[in-house]
Amino acid sequence: MKDEAKQMKDEVKKMKDDLQRKSDQKEKDNQKTKDEIQSLRTRIQQLESSDLTRQQDTIKQNQKNEKIEENMKHLIHKTEDLENRSRRDNLRIIGLPEDHDKRKSLDIILQEIITENCPEILEQEGKVEIDRIHRSPPVLNPQLTTPRNVIAKFKNYQTKEKILQAAKKKSFRYQGTTVRITSTQDLDASTLKKRKAWNTIFWKVRELGLQPRINYPAKLTIFLQGKVWSFNKKIKFQEFVKKSPDLNRKFDVQAQNSRESSKGIIKWRNSMETGTTSRK
Repeated sequence: MKDEAKQMKDEVKKMKDDLQRKSDQKEKDNQKTKDEIQSLRTRIQQLESSDLTRQQDTIKQNQKNEKIEENMKHLIHKTEDLENRSRRDNLRIIGLPEDHDKRKSLDIILQEIITENCPEILEQEGKVEIDRIHRSPPVLNPQLTTPRNVIAKFKNYQTKEKILQAAKKKSFRYQGTTVRITSTQDLDASTLKKRKAWNTIFWKVRELGLQPRINYPAKLTIFLQGKVWSFNKKIKFQEFVKKSPDLNRKFDVQAQNSRESSKGIIKWRNSMETGTTSRK
């Protein structure tokens, strides 16, 4: 009996030890799981914080980029304006043969043109001050049969105006060749493109009798209801037309007439082609 009791006691002790061992192991596993969960939470918080920081950095960078882009646009506009204003005083000479350049410089040729056609403009020393003068474009295209224009700018703005006034009164000649003097604005390519974008609208409002003008640098003005209206962008003009029922209706009618006219031309062409085919 004593042996059986001892054996049972040993088995109970063994079971307790085994349970304690399992309990300790489970506790370790649970603690490990808790540590892993906490580590994951910490990592997630770090990622969220890092993502928030990146978002904030992205917003700041976008704001910087927008500011830089705004400054660039401003600088480009100022540069274009400065270039255009420097060109507005240019005088353009059209029709001057290229072979004259081979014998003497353009500034001397211009002096001789002034002497021949409007000598009263010459200053007391018998010479006008020319800031710069050159052919445009600078490189000669051998395929062109007409001479390149000559662009000249005078140091004295009044000199240019006097020459223009004289050119309006009579035709200028140089060594038997007629040359044309004009003050057509010599603008940069970007500004010319913006002005050209108004072409379709310009001719439409002109047909409606709204007295359109393209003012410097690329602004459309019209005369409507006793007022002068100005537009810097096409979308602004389109919004203005939509708000004016009468003007909107005129544009719709005009567009319809243009479409009908186009259809009539196409129909006439088709009939002509059909007639030609039947005769064959």
